[in-house]
Amino acid sequence: MTTEGPWTDSHCHLAMEAFHGDRAQVLERARAAGVTRMVIVGTCPGDWLASAVLAQEVGGKATAGLHPHEASLWGPDSALLLGKALSHPSICAVGEIGLDYHYDLSERQIQRLAFSEQVRLALDRGLPVVVHSRSAFEDTVGILREAGSALRGVVHCYTYGVQEAEAFLALGMHLSFSGIATFPKASGIREALRTVPPERLLLETDAPYLAPPPFRGKRCEPAHVAVVGGHLARFLGMDPLDLARTTTRNALGLFSLDRP
Repeated sequence: MTTEGPWTDSHCHLAMEAFHGDRAQVLERARAAGVTRMVIVGTCPGDWLASAVLAQEVGGKATAGLHPHEASLWGPDSALLLGKALSHPSICAVGEIGLDYHYDLSERQIQRLAFSEQVRLALDRGLPVVVHSRSAFEDTVGILREAGSALRGVVHCYTYGVQEAEAFLALGMHLSFSGIATFPKASGIREALRTVPPERLLLETDAPYLAPPPFRGKRCEPAHVAVVGGHLARFLGMDPLDLARTTTRNALGLFSLDRP
């Protein structure tokens, strides 16, 4: 059993169709697990407004950004739509944006263009970024470095190693850990976790994806951030409640979350 605490799910896709049938029950389970805040992440024009409206309804915050899988949609029209979406009062960050060279669902050149231009948009708006990076470490770091020290943000669902963590941290980024970090074969990710200063650490579910044990193979949901936190607190030798408070404080600062 996981100790209840003021957990924050800093990255979930609660507006997705996977939750259409029982969203109220999902939210109730999150509250019962001690999840007091969540950031609902938008990834394409079709879910930016839905994520923002849902965040308002549940007392959370939302993000809007073009995921690298969708980068082929990037252009003047989508940039204009994103600019409008970022004006919604519940939007707290530009994301999920970044690079994914594992699936390559969009050409790498357009991924880099979309990522770079969305980073500049975040700087112009004074918003943090939520970064997706898979098999694209060097180009991700290069674009973040070009943005300069004014950029704030988080590398979500961290899956690289220690050296990569040090590079992201040197750029001022937060690192967020999901259910992947609890998997038996994820020892390299857990070693990277040890290098993260407490004030730069976030937790997430990436729901409906990446459910931690004992829920692997099932739909992930925001309540599971408490399970992720419990696993990682034991690995770090921390009281789960202390980890909950620390990561919630960090999310509150990065995303300007409201107190419940």
